[in-house]
Amino acid sequence: MNILIEDKTALLPVKKYGGTERIIWGLGKELSKMGHKVYFLAKEGSKSDFAEVIFYDANKSLQEQIPEAVDVVHLFNTLEHLDKPSLFTMEGNPAPGAPNHINMVFVSRNHAKRYGSESFVYNGIDWNDYPKPNLDMPRKDVHFLAKASWKIKNLFGAAKIALKSGNKLHVMGGERWTYPNFKRGFKYMLSPKLIFHGMVENDVKMKIAEQSKALLFPVVWHEPFGIAITESMYAGCAVFGTKNGSLAELITPEVGVTANSVDELVEAVKTFDYNPKRCHEYALKYFNSKVMTESYLKLYHKVISGENLNDKMPEYIPSENIVPEFK
Repeated sequence: MNILIEDKTALLPVKKYGGTERIIWGLGKELSKMGHKVYFLAKEGSKSDFAEVIFYDANKSLQEQIPEAVDVVHLFNTLEHLDKPSLFTMEGNPAPGAPNHINMVFVSRNHAKRYGSESFVYNGIDWNDYPKPNLDMPRKDVHFLAKASWKIKNLFGAAKIALKSGNKLHVMGGERWTYPNFKRGFKYMLSPKLIFHGMVENDVKMKIAEQSKALLFPVVWHEPFGIAITESMYAGCAVFGTKNGSLAELITPEVGVTANSVDELVEAVKTFDYNPKRCHEYALKYFNSKVMTESYLKLYHKVISGENLNDKMPEYIPSENIVPEFK
């Protein structure tokens, strides 16, 4: 099969922050291993040793940039209806009334349900791109892994949980001295128990995470998936977060706790039965790029045969998108 994967804003391969780029990379690599011809339509400067890279040209339509030989187009960024069979993976939360695609694929069951769909594929990562963590290393403290500047990721909710549970918080994904940090959590900025590491590459990320007991992820929006969750589990970390979005679906009682209460999460951090090997094996088994790719291949065959992936056009469902208060 000839498969084109599109993300016109992606610079491949990704070095630091870039969840969608990691998904695209792992998907393309697995498809290539399975004998398929892979094209990446990505940002100029991208390169790959297993796929043919086409630099996106803003002066041309998307349709014009798709080679004739392509059997199916997998869109990750540009929501367009094409002459070729296509599907669109939605990694975010479309606003009410936003354009959708009859072959839209969501990234968790909850994500799909909130838009009246049952079509979803869990994100998977090629764990060979990550250093193997030391699962026997003594662990202390906890970490936060997300863009710290994004209010919805709730850095200071994580800081509150960490400090109340008697832990230092290692922050990967931002700097200490920024305007949003001063505005939202000045008192936490002064605490020596918050340690900022900036934007980090995989090797540094794993080095920090393999010394951490857990990821704190008290997001205050409906997280579609949360790659930080599976990355942290791979490193051997438990995960403590809200029940919003995919979290209650991904975080089973064996690998973490979900609650919309600070006090409940503080207690969970203090009393959880930590087992790094169990968390690592869970991520390896369920959230790898091969499992994801096999799921997408089934969908490629469906759209090539003329089937729609959704019975009706997905749409925002207000009652399913109410975010509970975190307190």
